[in-house]
Amino acid sequence: MIVIKTEPELELMRASARILKETFDEVEKNVRPGVTTGELDAIAEDYIRSNDGIPAFKGYQGFPATICSSINEQVVHGIPGPRKLEEGDIVGVDMGVIHKEFYSDATRTYAVGEVSDEARRLMRVTKEALDLGIDKARPGNHLSDISHAVQKHAESHGYSVVKVLVGHGIGRRMHEEPQIPNFGPPGQGPILKPGMVLALEPMVNVGGSNVLTLDDNWTFVTVDGKLSCHFEDTVAVTDDGPEILTR
Repeated sequence: MIVIKTEPELELMRASARILKETFDEVEKNVRPGVTTGELDAIAEDYIRSNDGIPAFKGYQGFPATICSSINEQVVHGIPGPRKLEEGDIVGVDMGVIHKEFYSDATRTYAVGEVSDEARRLMRVTKEALDLGIDKARPGNHLSDISHAVQKHAESHGYSVVKVLVGHGIGRRMHEEPQIPNFGPPGQGPILKPGMVLALEPMVNVGGSNVLTLDDNWTFVTVDGKLSCHFEDTVAVTDDGPEILTR
């Protein structure tokens, strides 16, 4: 069942998302060569807890940290720790906040120092794919219109989308219905209605779409070892079109 949020509930989700957006601002200031992913995690947790939030990921199904930090060929769910960021890396930082029982969820991928033209292009195209998907989050559209927009844009640039991982509804729970693939034909699935809130999250690879899980049982990596990029926003469907809560 897809949960339709009331206006008071949406207001609580906006507040949760504001904390999350501000946390990204703090993390971004510290993304540079030599910083460990564990240090970024500590910065994020401290800011969230200091601003009336709870880290949504920490302890979720056993995940040990506040952020997921996924570097280069790591697609999602990387566990932060002693690894230092290096010049030329790209790092995806995925975070969530709980505020007054409501969740927000977003991902930003950052360039560490000067990165390759290929990495910059991948980041740009992935962000564009997210924006094109968000633009389809309008009343009367079908859910798969979002999926199709993401896939079409990524593949038009020679990239692939990860197919075994999906976006999701969000609200009083981190993962609600519906699941939102990043591929598929348009015009299928549920019709979008005002009050739906969706976490849209393209995962785009330079090489093939296949991924595997490392021995930590969390980190997904590309099978071919090529770069992957991830952007995500929490988006409300409104009468006036999509409202991006996490920006």
